Amino acid sequence: MVRSPEAGPPGVRIISTPQLQLARHIVTDVAAHEAVGVIHGNAGLGKTFAVRTCAQALAAGVGRLEAPQVVTVSFSPQPTLRQVVDGLFVALTGRVSSSRNRFHITRDLAAELARIPRLIVVDEAQRLTGHGIEQLRDLHDNPDTRFGLLYVGGNGCWEVLSREPMLASRIWRRLAITPLRRDVVPEAIRGYHPMYEQADDELLHYVDDRFAHGIWRNWALFSSTAHLLAQRAGREHIDAEIVTNAFALHGGGTTRAS
Repeated sequence: MVRSPEAGPPGVRIISTPQLQLARHIVTDVAAHEAVGVIHGNAGLGKTFAVRTCAQALAAGVGRLEAPQVVTVSFSPQPTLRQVVDGLFVALTGRVSSSRNRFHITRDLAAELARIPRLIVVDEAQRLTGHGIEQLRDLHDNPDTRFGLLYVGGNGCWEVLSREPMLASRIWRRLAITPLRRDVVPEAIRGYHPMYEQADDELLHYVDDRFAHGIWRNWALFSSTAHLLAQRAGREHIDAEIVTNAFALHGGGTTRAS
Protein backbone atom coordinates (compact mmCIF):
# COMPACT_ATOMS: atom_id res chain seq x y z
CA MET A 1 0.00 0.00 0.00
CA VAL A 2 1.33 3.44 -0.94
CA ARG A 3 1.84 5.67 2.09
CA SER A 4 0.68 9.29 1.78
CA PRO A 5 3.38 11.87 2.63
CA GLU A 6 0.83 13.52 4.93
CA ALA A 7 0.92 10.36 7.08
CA GLY A 8 4.64 10.81 7.67
CA PRO A 9 7.32 8.19 7.04
CA PRO A 10 7.17 4.60 8.32
CA GLY A 11 8.00 4.45 12.00
CA VAL A 12 6.25 7.63 13.16
CA ARG A 13 4.89 7.53 16.68
CA ILE A 14 1.84 9.06 18.31
CA ILE A 15 3.01 11.87 20.58
CA SER A 16 0.82 12.41 23.61
CA THR A 17 0.89 16.19 23.59
CA PRO A 18 -1.20 18.16 26.12
CA GLN A 19 -3.70 18.92 23.35
CA LEU A 20 -4.03 15.22 22.44
CA GLN A 21 -4.68 14.48 26.12
CA LEU A 22 -7.35 17.19 26.23
CA ALA A 23 -8.90 15.79 23.04
CA ARG A 24 -9.06 12.37 24.69
CA HIS A 25 -10.93 13.85 27.66
CA ILE A 26 -13.37 15.66 25.37
CA VAL A 27 -14.11 12.60 23.22
CA THR A 28 -14.62 10.46 26.32
CA ASP A 29 -16.79 13.02 28.14
CA VAL A 30 -18.99 13.82 25.14
CA ALA A 31 -19.59 10.12 24.49
CA ALA A 32 -20.11 9.10 28.12
CA HIS A 33 -22.57 11.90 28.87
CA GLU A 34 -24.20 12.04 25.41
CA ALA A 35 -23.26 15.70 25.32
CA VAL A 36 -22.16 18.18 22.65
CA GLY A 37 -18.55 19.15 22.03
CA VAL A 38 -16.38 20.98 19.52
CA ILE A 39 -12.74 20.53 18.52
CA HIS A 40 -11.57 23.14 16.04
CA GLY A 41 -8.46 24.76 14.64
CA ASN A 42 -6.67 25.69 11.45
CA ALA A 43 -5.77 23.16 8.79
CA GLY A 44 -2.93 20.72 9.41
CA LEU A 45 -2.89 20.82 13.20
CA GLY A 46 -3.95 17.19 13.67
CA LYS A 47 -7.59 17.64 14.73
CA THR A 48 -8.96 14.76 12.71
CA PHE A 49 -6.04 12.51 13.65
CA ALA A 50 -6.47 13.30 17.36
CA VAL A 51 -10.22 12.64 17.27
CA ARG A 52 -9.78 9.44 15.25
CA THR A 53 -7.11 8.14 17.65
CA CYS A 54 -9.21 8.92 20.71
CA ALA A 55 -12.40 7.59 19.13
CA GLN A 56 -10.72 4.30 18.21
CA ALA A 57 -9.63 3.82 21.81
CA LEU A 58 -13.14 4.67 22.97
CA ALA A 59 -14.78 2.26 20.53
CA ALA A 60 -12.43 -0.48 21.73
CA GLY A 61 -13.83 -0.06 25.22
CA VAL A 62 -10.82 1.60 26.78
CA GLY A 63 -11.97 3.15 30.05
CA ARG A 64 -15.67 2.36 29.53
CA LEU A 65 -17.94 -0.52 30.48
CA GLU A 66 -20.21 0.11 27.51
CA ALA A 67 -18.31 1.25 24.43
CA PRO A 68 -20.39 3.38 22.06
CA GLN A 69 -20.44 2.92 18.33
CA VAL A 70 -18.38 5.73 16.79
CA VAL A 71 -19.78 7.09 13.52
CA THR A 72 -18.00 9.81 11.53
CA VAL A 73 -19.88 11.80 8.93
CA SER A 74 -18.97 14.77 6.75
CA PHE A 75 -21.10 16.77 4.38
CA SER A 76 -20.55 18.69 1.18
CA PRO A 77 -20.26 22.48 1.58
CA GLN A 78 -23.55 24.19 2.42
CA PRO A 79 -25.59 20.96 2.49
CA THR A 80 -29.35 21.04 2.23
CA LEU A 81 -31.46 19.55 4.99
CA ARG A 82 -32.14 16.57 2.75
CA GLN A 83 -28.39 16.03 2.26
CA VAL A 84 -27.83 16.18 6.02
CA VAL A 85 -30.44 13.56 6.87
CA ASP A 86 -29.49 11.38 3.90
CA GLY A 87 -25.79 11.54 4.76
CA LEU A 88 -26.34 10.74 8.41
CA PHE A 89 -28.71 7.88 7.58
CA VAL A 90 -26.15 6.30 5.24
CA ALA A 91 -23.37 6.75 7.83
CA LEU A 92 -25.48 5.04 10.50
CA THR A 93 -26.99 2.21 8.49
CA GLY A 94 -24.72 1.73 5.50
CA ARG A 95 -27.62 2.06 3.09
CA VAL A 96 -29.66 4.71 1.35
CA SER A 97 -33.13 5.30 2.77
CA SER A 98 -35.99 3.85 0.75
CA SER A 99 -38.09 6.94 1.54
CA ARG A 100 -38.03 10.07 -0.59
CA ASN A 101 -39.64 12.12 2.17
CA ARG A 102 -37.19 14.03 4.39
CA PHE A 103 -39.53 13.93 7.36
CA HIS A 104 -39.88 10.15 7.12
CA ILE A 105 -36.08 9.80 6.96
CA THR A 106 -35.74 12.06 9.99
CA ARG A 107 -38.22 9.88 11.88
CA ASP A 108 -36.21 6.78 10.93
CA LEU A 109 -33.01 8.51 11.98
CA ALA A 110 -34.42 9.25 15.42
CA ALA A 111 -35.44 5.61 15.80
CA GLU A 112 -31.98 4.42 14.75
CA LEU A 113 -30.27 6.89 17.09
CA ALA A 114 -32.38 5.59 19.97
CA ARG A 115 -31.29 1.99 19.42
CA ILE A 116 -27.73 1.91 20.84
CA PRO A 117 -25.31 4.43 22.38
CA ARG A 118 -23.22 6.24 19.81
CA LEU A 119 -20.75 9.02 19.32
CA ILE A 120 -21.50 10.98 16.15
CA VAL A 121 -18.44 12.86 14.89
CA VAL A 122 -19.25 15.58 12.34
CA ASP A 123 -16.01 16.26 10.48
CA GLU A 124 -15.47 19.49 8.50
CA ALA A 125 -18.29 20.99 10.54
CA GLN A 126 -17.64 24.48 9.15
CA ARG A 127 -19.43 23.33 5.97
CA LEU A 128 -22.78 23.16 7.75
CA THR A 129 -25.49 25.77 7.37
CA GLY A 130 -27.60 27.04 10.23
CA HIS A 131 -30.45 24.78 9.12
CA GLY A 132 -28.18 21.73 9.12
CA ILE A 133 -26.91 22.57 12.61
CA GLU A 134 -30.49 22.98 13.79
CA GLN A 135 -31.42 19.58 12.31
CA LEU A 136 -28.62 17.85 14.21
CA ARG A 137 -29.57 19.71 17.38
CA ASP A 138 -33.18 18.57 17.07
CA LEU A 139 -32.06 14.95 16.75
CA HIS A 140 -29.77 15.30 19.74
CA ASP A 141 -32.46 16.98 21.85
CA ASN A 142 -34.91 14.16 21.16
CA PRO A 143 -35.40 12.48 24.57
CA ASP A 144 -35.29 9.03 22.99
CA THR A 145 -31.99 9.34 21.12
CA ARG A 146 -28.72 8.14 22.68
CA PHE A 147 -25.68 9.82 21.22
CA GLY A 148 -22.92 12.27 21.92
CA LEU A 149 -22.37 14.87 19.21
CA LEU A 150 -18.83 16.05 18.45
CA TYR A 151 -18.20 18.73 15.85
CA VAL A 152 -14.70 18.82 14.35
CA GLY A 153 -13.68 21.52 11.93
CA GLY A 154 -11.01 23.74 10.45
CA ASN A 155 -10.87 27.39 9.53
CA GLY A 156 -14.10 29.14 10.44
CA CYS A 157 -15.62 26.19 12.30
CA TRP A 158 -16.13 27.93 15.62
CA GLU A 159 -17.41 31.07 13.90
CA VAL A 160 -20.06 29.01 12.08
CA LEU A 161 -21.16 27.05 15.14
CA SER A 162 -21.10 29.94 17.60
CA ARG A 163 -23.49 31.92 15.41
CA GLU A 164 -26.24 29.46 16.35
CA PRO A 165 -27.31 30.40 19.93
CA MET A 166 -29.35 27.23 20.43
CA LEU A 167 -26.27 25.12 19.71
CA ALA A 168 -23.72 27.35 21.43
CA SER A 169 -25.65 27.16 24.70
CA ARG A 170 -25.51 23.35 24.58
CA ILE A 171 -21.78 22.96 23.94
CA TRP A 172 -20.27 21.29 27.02
CA ARG A 173 -16.71 20.73 25.83
CA ARG A 174 -14.64 22.88 23.47
CA LEU A 175 -10.99 22.64 22.44
CA ALA A 176 -9.16 25.00 20.09
CA ILE A 177 -6.20 23.10 18.61
CA THR A 178 -3.15 25.34 18.16
CA PRO A 179 0.33 24.84 16.66
CA LEU A 180 3.02 23.22 18.77
CA ARG A 181 4.72 25.81 20.96
CA ARG A 182 8.27 26.49 19.85
CA ASP A 183 9.72 25.49 23.22
CA VAL A 184 8.21 21.98 23.05
CA VAL A 185 9.06 21.30 19.40
CA PRO A 186 12.45 19.59 19.97
CA GLU A 187 11.18 17.09 22.55
CA ALA A 188 8.01 16.34 20.59
CA ILE A 189 9.78 15.85 17.27
CA ARG A 190 12.55 13.69 18.73
CA GLY A 191 9.80 11.42 19.95
CA TYR A 192 7.92 11.59 16.64
CA HIS A 193 10.40 9.53 14.63
CA PRO A 194 13.71 7.71 15.37
CA MET A 195 15.59 9.69 12.70
CA TYR A 196 15.25 12.81 14.89
CA GLU A 197 16.51 11.25 18.12
CA GLN A 198 20.06 12.63 17.76
CA ALA A 199 19.06 16.01 16.32
CA ASP A 200 19.88 19.00 18.50
CA ASP A 201 17.42 21.74 19.42
CA GLU A 202 18.97 24.24 17.00
CA LEU A 203 18.44 22.02 13.95
CA LEU A 204 14.84 21.16 14.90
CA HIS A 205 14.03 24.79 15.59
CA TYR A 206 15.52 25.68 12.21
CA VAL A 207 13.18 23.24 10.45
CA ASP A 208 10.22 24.48 12.46
CA ASP A 209 10.96 28.17 11.95
CA ARG A 210 11.57 27.85 8.23
CA PHE A 211 9.03 25.20 7.25
CA ALA A 212 6.81 23.51 9.83
CA HIS A 213 5.69 26.38 12.11
CA GLY A 214 4.42 23.94 14.73
CA ILE A 215 1.96 22.39 12.27
CA TRP A 216 1.88 18.58 12.34
CA ARG A 217 0.99 18.22 8.66
CA ASN A 218 4.04 20.27 7.71
CA TRP A 219 6.22 18.12 9.96
CA ALA A 220 4.78 14.96 8.38
CA LEU A 221 5.46 16.22 4.85
CA PHE A 222 9.00 17.29 5.71
CA SER A 223 9.65 14.03 7.57
CA SER A 224 8.53 11.94 4.59
CA THR A 225 11.04 13.75 2.40
CA ALA A 226 13.86 13.70 4.97
CA HIS A 227 13.35 9.98 5.59
CA LEU A 228 13.64 9.20 1.86
CA LEU A 229 16.80 11.31 1.58
CA ALA A 230 18.32 9.63 4.65
CA GLN A 231 17.57 6.20 3.20
CA ARG A 232 19.15 7.11 -0.14
CA ALA A 233 22.25 8.38 1.67
CA GLY A 234 22.44 5.31 3.88
CA ARG A 235 21.89 7.31 7.08
CA GLU A 236 19.65 6.61 10.04
CA HIS A 237 19.48 10.15 11.39
CA ILE A 238 18.96 13.55 9.83
CA ASP A 239 21.68 16.18 9.67
CA ALA A 240 22.11 19.66 8.23
CA GLU A 241 22.80 18.32 4.73
CA ILE A 242 19.59 16.29 4.66
CA VAL A 243 17.63 19.28 5.95
CA THR A 244 19.07 21.52 3.23
CA ASN A 245 18.28 18.98 0.51
CA ALA A 246 14.77 18.44 1.88
CA PHE A 247 14.14 22.18 1.78
CA ALA A 248 15.29 22.25 -1.84
CA LEU A 249 12.70 19.60 -2.70
CA HIS A 250 10.03 21.69 -0.96
CA GLY A 251 10.69 24.81 -3.03
CA GLY A 252 13.23 26.34 -0.70
CA GLY A 253 11.68 25.42 2.62
CA THR A 254 9.35 28.31 3.36
CA THR A 255 5.69 27.42 3.76
CA ARG A 256 2.71 29.27 5.16
CA ALA A 257 2.28 29.22 8.94
CA SER A 258 -1.45 28.49 8.69
